[in-house]
Amino acid sequence: MFQKLVSRNEDLRRLVEKGYAVAFDGGHLIVRDIPYIDAAGALQWAAFVAKLVFVDDERVVQDDHQIYFSGGVPHNLDGTAVQNLAGGPHTIALSKNAEDVVVQRSFSNKPKTQEGSGKFANFFDKIESYAALIAGPAMSRFNVNPYSFKIDEADQEPSVFKLQDTLTSRAEIAELNRKFATDVIAIIGLGGTGSFVLDYIVKTPVKEIRAFDLDPFHVHNVFRSPGRLMPGELGKSKAEVYADRYDNFRHGLSLQPKMLDGTSASDLEGMTFAFVCVDKGSARGEIFKALVEKGIPFIDVGMGPSLSKEGLIKGMLRTSYYPPESAAAVVALGYAETQDAPEDIYRTNIQIAELNALNAAIAVIRFKQLRGFYADDVQGNSYLFDIRDLKIASDAKD
Repeated sequence: MFQKLVSRNEDLRRLVEKGYAVAFDGGHLIVRDIPYIDAAGALQWAAFVAKLVFVDDERVVQDDHQIYFSGGVPHNLDGTAVQNLAGGPHTIALSKNAEDVVVQRSFSNKPKTQEGSGKFANFFDKIESYAALIAGPAMSRFNVNPYSFKIDEADQEPSVFKLQDTLTSRAEIAELNRKFATDVIAIIGLGGTGSFVLDYIVKTPVKEIRAFDLDPFHVHNVFRSPGRLMPGELGKSKAEVYADRYDNFRHGLSLQPKMLDGTSASDLEGMTFAFVCVDKGSARGEIFKALVEKGIPFIDVGMGPSLSKEGLIKGMLRTSYYPPESAAAVVALGYAETQDAPEDIYRTNIQIAELNALNAAIAVIRFKQLRGFYADDVQGNSYLFDIRDLKIASDAKD
């Protein structure tokens, strides 16, 4: 990572060549060994942190003109606080590899440019500008400088993604994303809703995803799934099609051309959560039994569109959560059919991808609520979305 970024980005290379103590941590540039004067006039040392926006795997640009600082308020030689540093107290969660850098505040000092953009031309200019303001007084009084020529090429925290998740650092939600770090997710069924669940969970930093579907990928699946149709996909198993689609995106992805049933207990070993996305009641019943016996929490999704008297499609989307400590009791409430039902419009109407996507989105949002990523003021077990009025009702008690 270090050598790749330095060799492909001239501004980062110039920082290293000048002697700045450069390191990279996920989507952040760290520059250690920045001297400054504190309120008592003493010499202190801190670090700059700046957000990286990845253009591709090798090239980065700035997020904005701001910088983050791990020290206190820097002062001038006369004891006054350094001026023109807007911002204030601020924290950023870095990885364990950078635990010595504890961001305390942000600074905002727009450069004066001829075009009036208020943006630094590159990272070299940004660090140089802030170093002059913050480290300049210390360099003058104590005859020190930030050019320690130290570089940190330590490996970053391993990521499940094969691409840099740059928006996590920009949005400062790295700590929230770690809530998924140990999750091993099962997605049972890769039909319309299951394929969208897979698409959303693939982009969630869970440790591992195991998906199961025995069926082949046919034309009707194209209309009910995310992404584009690639040559040669029709007729392959859904597992193979989606494995190929997401292989270049993340690690820890295992898709198997098989359908789970009551004899599939071994396939569920190590699972921490499951999504059940099947439309056959008897299959759902067997899967429920296996999950309940294993004590694996799960969400089941269902759709019930039908034709109204006016010839328009109406109906409900259902998302039901089964907690491990009370799953059997929730199953007994009958939110989901566990017996085979007659064929309905869902089996024949292929132009409802938006309903599949919405059903999947509600399910994944509920999962992320359970993991403490999203706020959860409802805390119910079953949710119904009505197509007619776009409202969601739940079984949560007031």
